Order: sequence, then C-alpha cells, then structure tokens
Amino acid sequence: MAAEAPPSLATDAVLVESVVMPEGSETVKGYDFNNGIDYHELLKSYRTSGFQATNLGLAVQEINRMINKKLEPVPVNEAESINLNPCGRDKTNCTIFLSYTSNLISAGVRETIRYLVEHNMVDCLVTSAGGVEEDFIKCLAPTYLGDFHLKGKELREKGINRIGNLLVPNDNYCKFEDWLMPILDQMLLEQKEQGMLWTPSKMIARLGKEIDNPESVYYWAYKNNIPVFSPGITDGSIGDMVYFHSYKKPGLVIDLVEDIRRMNSQAVYALNTGMIILGGGLIKHHTCNANLMRNGADFAVFVNTGQEFDGSDSGARPDEAISWGKIRKDASPVKVYADASLVFPLLVAETFARNKSLVKATK
Repeated sequence: MAAEAPPSLATDAVLVESVVMPEGSETVKGYDFNNGIDYHELLKSYRTSGFQATNLGLAVQEINRMINKKLEPVPVNEAESINLNPCGRDKTNCTIFLSYTSNLISAGVRETIRYLVEHNMVDCLVTSAGGVEEDFIKCLAPTYLGDFHLKGKELREKGINRIGNLLVPNDNYCKFEDWLMPILDQMLLEQKEQGMLWTPSKMIARLGKEIDNPESVYYWAYKNNIPVFSPGITDGSIGDMVYFHSYKKPGLVIDLVEDIRRMNSQAVYALNTGMIILGGGLIKHHTCNANLMRNGADFAVFVNTGQEFDGSDSGARPDEAISWGKIRKDASPVKVYADASLVFPLLVAETFARNKSLVKATK
C-alpha cells in the first residue's frame, strides 16, 4: 500500500517557513553551574535568560548608564553657573531619584537603601509616611519575622501589628511617640519664636539629626544633605502623633507648597536625571511628575508587581510615562515585574556596589 502524504492543510500550518533572524540577534542562554558558583556571572547571565530575568539584566544596564552619566565631569559652563537647587547639593552630571514604598523600609531592603544614602550615591529620596517613621522606629525597637497566615484577630488581642510576614509590637509605636513628641514641641517653639517654616522634607531632616544613629537611612540623608520628600507625611504614625499633638499644643504648620517647589527643582535644575522607583502609588507619581517639569527623565527603572489593565498609575508601564512627558522620548526605560525585596539588593550588587569609581567618589 502506497504511503499517503499528510494533508497539505496540516503541513502548511505546521511547517511554516521562517525568515532569517536579523544579524546580531542574541540567543537564549542561562548560567552553567559546571563553571562553579560565581554570583556576578550568574547575575550577568540573567540578561540572556528571558522573561523577568532579562528585564533585571536590562535594569542593571540602565542603572549603570545613570551612574556613568553621574560620573562624567559637569560641563564647564554649567559648573561655573549659579547652583539654583534650593537644597544646595553639589551639581553632578546626573541627579538620581530613589523612590520606595514604606514596606521596603519595614523589610531588610532598608539596609540596602541606607548603604546608598550613607555613601551619597543618590541625590533625592521620595517615600511615604511609613517609609519615614519605620526607619526611626527600627532605631528604637526591632521588627520581627512572622508569617503571612497569622490570624489578625489573635494578633490584635496581643498588640502585635502585621506587615505581610513581618511583626511590629505596638509598644514600638509607643516608644516612637515618646521620642517624637518632644521634637514636635521644639519644632512648634522654633516656628513661633524664630519664624521657622516647616515642610515635610525639613521635618525629616530634623528627625534624621535627632535620631543620631548610623543605622538610620535619614541620619545619613541629613549628614549628606540628601533631601527626602514625603507629601503624604501625615498618612501614618507620624500623622497620628501630629494629630494628638495638635490637641495638646495646637499650631504646628507643615507646609506642602514649599516642598513641591523644592521637589520639582531637583529635576528642573538637573543636567540629567535618572529615576529608580520601587513600588507604586504616591512615590511613583510624585517622582515622575517632578521629572515632567524638565520634559522627562533621561533614565528610568521601575520595579513593582502592578499591572496596567486597571488604568492605575502604579501598574503603568514606562511607555505610558513617556506619553505624559515624564520620561524622555529617546530614553530606554525598564520595568521589572517583581517583588523589590527580591531584586533590589541584586540590582545594587551589580551596579552601585560594583562601581569602584562611584564608591571612591562618594567617600
């Protein structure tokens, strides 16, 4: 019996002829553990591994471009011009914004952020109220590891607060109140007697000075004159304390208007800008919107788990920010869809921490 040919409909569908791949197309290749354990080479291999590993590799490249631009000499005409930055930081060729949500300060990512601030590697911080207060609270009492599945009712009865799989005894916030209230008293006194005009960023700098603890992110921000912007400063324990204080000693004013000028000026008067944004919500939009004032950031890396199908700013891809003028049209921004607690320390390991010129320049 003669062999039958398969139906041409099937063969035409399955055996579609391919075009030749463009010259220089990269092939997928992961790390070969036969070469031993080399974490630097392992992380380098991510870029050709595909999926979010590739995005992580691209994010490493984008952050290194920010750093290299920062290390370039400031053009002579710019170096000789008046520094219009109201925060008074020295000019560099790239102003790097680092923005993050409060959970990352609650988590161990705090130490990674502190390293960058301690060594003056970034120029401007943007965070939520929790991203401020949790740093100070950790200087007063520890946060503990717990479990995502612990029962809220039982924890409440024990005075234990849960942040994901982290646990914070309510006593920690009581210690924070004991520490903060006398500082609020002094701030109010300086407002009345010296005409001090407080803003969230000035308040955070003052708290960084008062905590006087090198474990604190904001201690180093104060020491290195790195401004910290938190337009939602009252949306957390700090807000609770300000609320209680307003009954005991009313009159303290914290001005947002001056801070929006200070924040936007970080972008407007920058020669180039880079944004590293961990998470979404207020911290993401506030940073991107400041960069709109200069027709967009030159470099950008987003790390979050947000999706764009609901139209949220948190889930928006960098391309949406380009449409608003928040990232430049010729930029090569990257979004890594991942939990920042997993990937941000790896990003720092492959960028800031490996860049000997930057480490030397910031000592």
